[in-house]
Amino acid sequence: MHIRYYTNEDKKQVILLWQKVFFDAPPWAEPSILLKKKLEVDNLVFVAEDNGKVIGSSMAGYDGHSGWVYSVAVEPQHRMKGVGKELVHFATEVLKGLGAIKVGLQVDSHNKGVIEFYKSIGFEIEDRINMSKMVD
Repeated sequence: MHIRYYTNEDKKQVILLWQKVFFDAPPWAEPSILLKKKLEVDNLVFVAEDNGKVIGSSMAGYDGHSGWVYSVAVEPQHRMKGVGKELVHFATEVLKGLGAIKVGLQVDSHNKGVIEFYKSIGFEIEDRINMSKMVD
């Protein structure tokens, strides 16, 4: 397995992966739209590749101070093999290299398995309330 930056050749595989993994995402989070919008801003999109096949992906964001990890997705048959851990580590190192002093992420509170995964790789739950507003 190799972790690297996304290239345009990965588009179809990444979109299919996101459709599979994030099948219950709201309509405004449609994978092809998210990927297009992200790439218009930067290419902090990463893939895990095994024998020419994308088996995982993640995105990151950086605001000049803090970094964020988004949309970590791993093919179901490749889970529990370190793919997610390596994707998060790669994104964290890229963000650190850009100057981030802290890296955050968000997890649905009902997704206990994912919460435990992130705890196992050093993330901590913070006492915060997440708020958002649709603007489009």
